[in-house]
Amino acid sequence: MSTDLSEIGDIPAVWTRRHLLGLEDFSAEELNCILDAAAMFKEATGGCKQKLSVLVGRTCANLFFEASTRTRTSFSLAARRLGADTVDFTATGSSLSKGETFIDTAKNIEAMGVDVVVVRHRTPGTPHLLAQQLDCSVINAGDGAHEHPTQGLLDILTIREHRGNLAGLTVALVGDIAHSRTARSNIWGLRKLGAHVIVCGPSTLVSPLWRELGVEVSHSLDAILPRCDVLNLLRIQFERQSTRPFPSVREYAHLYAMNRERLERAKDDILILAPGPINRGVEVTPDVADGPHSVILEQVTNGLAIRMAVLWLICGAG
Repeated sequence: MSTDLSEIGDIPAVWTRRHLLGLEDFSAEELNCILDAAAMFKEATGGCKQKLSVLVGRTCANLFFEASTRTRTSFSLAARRLGADTVDFTATGSSLSKGETFIDTAKNIEAMGVDVVVVRHRTPGTPHLLAQQLDCSVINAGDGAHEHPTQGLLDILTIREHRGNLAGLTVALVGDIAHSRTARSNIWGLRKLGAHVIVCGPSTLVSPLWRELGVEVSHSLDAILPRCDVLNLLRIQFERQSTRPFPSVREYAHLYAMNRERLERAKDDILILAPGPINRGVEVTPDVADGPHSVILEQVTNGLAIRMAVLWLICGAG
């Protein structure tokens, strides 16, 4: 079923970017441009369930060099919901195993008539390098521990839907801040929209140097909990760690997991977010993850809306 295109307007004048590499240099106006477009697509398509034809004739290539469920699937769905063709690439079984370079792989895929490349890679700065080497548009789907801009945007959209204006809200990012690209994108976006951001976790994962980004640093969830309007619970990324940053997972859960007891000491309308995948019993207990304060599945739906908005804006500007 296709939706009437009359509900979709022109690309806003504030949007001039051909790439989405990170949120660090975005203005509040540009952030709101993406958020407003995502809200528009949700409304026009019944929650992103119906199809549009605004990108018919365009091709989106997903180049994922790291594992992904939500991001990869939602970018593919977003492109198809907008009428674009998609190409899904995985490093396993590709010519990379034969010695082809990363850049040559990307250039060969671009030569097939691709308009936009969505890339995830373990090396920070990879999307920026591709943007210099390719003529097509590039979207960062996560580069190492650097940034994950569409995840930050979908988190912010979810908060905005429940709280309206973000200005004055206190948002805590709890967990593995050191290795989290999601934390960095959230920090840039939330602060530019007026939120107060706290990063919280073990001292081995939350350095005092984070204060240089204009955020508050805490090592005690219980101490900050009564002030928080939103908790974004980040996964412990053991795969990026060379040493164990705390004595045991059980101890981490005791100090930082959001559970029923902590929920009773939080604000009555607190929002619980988690970018996924969630480790039940580690950063959040099942009763909280599935409870009325949780908006985790709403984040997934909003991920589709944000990626539709980004593809529409990027392709329109390109």
